[in-house]
Amino acid sequence: MTRARLAALWAGFLIAHAIAIALGWLWPNQPMGDTYLVYEPWSLAAIMGGDVMGVTAAWVYPPLALAPMVLAQTLVWFSSYSLAWAVMVAVFDCVAFAVLVGRGRSTSRVIAGGFWALFIAVLGPIGIFRLDAVTVPIAVVGLLLALRHPRVAGMLVGAATWMKVWPAALVAALVIALRGRWQIIAGGAIVSVIIAGVVVLAGGANHLLGFITTQGDRGLQIEAVAATPFLFGAGGAQIYYDREILTYQVSGSGVELVAQLLSPLMAIVVAGICAIGVWRVRAGSAVRAVLPPLALALVVALIVCNKVGSPQFQTWLVAPLVLWLVWDRASANGPAFLSLVAAGLTHLVYPVFYHHVLASDTVAVTVLGMRNALVVALGVWAVVSLWRTPIHEGNPRARRLLRRPVGNERI
Repeated sequence: MTRARLAALWAGFLIAHAIAIALGWLWPNQPMGDTYLVYEPWSLAAIMGGDVMGVTAAWVYPPLALAPMVLAQTLVWFSSYSLAWAVMVAVFDCVAFAVLVGRGRSTSRVIAGGFWALFIAVLGPIGIFRLDAVTVPIAVVGLLLALRHPRVAGMLVGAATWMKVWPAALVAALVIALRGRWQIIAGGAIVSVIIAGVVVLAGGANHLLGFITTQGDRGLQIEAVAATPFLFGAGGAQIYYDREILTYQVSGSGVELVAQLLSPLMAIVVAGICAIGVWRVRAGSAVRAVLPPLALALVVALIVCNKVGSPQFQTWLVAPLVLWLVWDRASANGPAFLSLVAAGLTHLVYPVFYHHVLASDTVAVTVLGMRNALVVALGVWAVVSLWRTPIHEGNPRARRLLRRPVGNERI
């Protein structure tokens, strides 16, 4: 790739960020709300000697989530906290983008970079002004380094998991698919011991894992996939605002039962996907064929089987899809396209038409239902792709399987 084309790619990536950030000030329904309503007060309290969330007080996030919130405070000198947060996210993304595209010599990496830029623009401000935005570039770099530097990958993805739980899906995929799984585990363990040690020494042992129990008490959020039938009137459901969790949820006949079943359902689905991944690895499928769809399937499972359906969850799709585009562009084109459509619909749902969703407007709810259906379809696509991963004949295990007699014949 010429320098001009590489410069154009970078320009597109930066313009995508500028668009998403600018829309944060233009769209209704407070797309930047979490930054100045919760992240800023939490970080100020920690700096000014008040409660340190996750250490001296119970929190919905893992304790390392406070780090980027405090880091953003160091940039407030030139503007507001919200803009400081956006600049910080953009810097993180640019570092990961540089690792991804390099000098632009790989067509697959360039296409993956273009996909990421387009995804940011299509998803809009929710992909910038939420904590999840910090974990995405860390996860992208972790996956890209996994083959050559598994311990570093384990440390990066492990650190991201201590900010938001979702990268745990990537940890599971890496451990299943890679031969260097023990290096992945070691890297994650190192980070976990350091973080846990700091929290305990600071007197926060009682709150170290509080994010698990806090999340377990919440109800069914309106954007959750499982909430879709209730938004269309099932069980006489109604929308209400939970002032403790600060989100809109549904209530009605059957809602509580569905919410209770989602956690065990998630465990079953995740275990099933992991089992398929182990089977394909043991059958001799190549790492490059197994890891991307396995990671995507696990991430989608965390979205679909979740009581929470926050729009920023769509950003979780970026890391496994970027890796898939880098390693096997032909197979990844379909899922990447579906994810872009889902991101566009998510942008319409929140923040553009969110007030219509809250009013149970048929068109707005239908758009949300279509988005949820696309995410489910994306997960099915990933599982089917994982199931069909070809056996790599150069793999020693595969050669043994191919020579194994079946009845009076050989495979």
